[in-house]
Amino acid sequence: MTERQKRPAYRATADRLRDAIERGDYAPGAQLPTDSELAEAFETNRSSVGQAVRLLISEGLAVRRGRSTYVARIVHKILRDTTARYVRARREEGAARGAFAAEINRLGMTPDSQVTVSRVLPPTHVAELLGVEPGVTAVVSRARRMLADDTPVQVATSYLPVDIAGGTQLEEKDTGPGGTKSRLADLGYAQAQITETIDVRSPDPEEAAALDLAEDQRVYEVTHTARTEEGRAVEVAVHVMPTHLWTLKYTWDLGSTN
Repeated sequence: MTERQKRPAYRATADRLRDAIERGDYAPGAQLPTDSELAEAFETNRSSVGQAVRLLISEGLAVRRGRSTYVARIVHKILRDTTARYVRARREEGAARGAFAAEINRLGMTPDSQVTVSRVLPPTHVAELLGVEPGVTAVVSRARRMLADDTPVQVATSYLPVDIAGGTQLEEKDTGPGGTKSRLADLGYAQAQITETIDVRSPDPEEAAALDLAEDQRVYEVTHTARTEEGRAVEVAVHVMPTHLWTLKYTWDLGSTN
């Protein structure tokens, strides 16, 4: 008996249903056949189909609405290419309002961001990264709920020093082509050194609601710190992204490691 034959029947059924979705047999957003219909099509039982469907829901490939199950509206992952994000021409391509919009445009989808701009006291760890006094110094906060074809795919908040961003286009909802990174560069604070830390965790209730996630799904939390050539931190951004929707890519030249 092969390893594949030893696998539980519901996993084999999930494999077949996943392949069918990724192949396009069931279009994004389409309603799936009933468990009985799938059991007949896959020559298995309803119990295996039910378990298989629940597995695909946990993976983000399907969603339950009432008693019906639908293919997720985004089936293939979005690529967050961190290297390309710092090529100005790439993030301004087609007058995109930043790297996120350019990423979504390249997939043939329509990006949108619901933006709230305010001055806030940053979380303690953000204040420390920016080098400002925790609980005392306000910063410019740009909080975004980001969508692709009306599907929420990310929530992110950028924190910027007031002495840089205050009274500039960085305090407006529309920061123009290239977004925050391009406007910082225009102000003489181009990002030259980037640090990103990545954790995988469960979403909190507010994040789950904003991203239409179940409690057992997972998110990346990417904390991005950008510094100028002089070493000043000019942006800390916290990105929360469903793991089933995103692939993270990093490329850099090591040079000599001797």
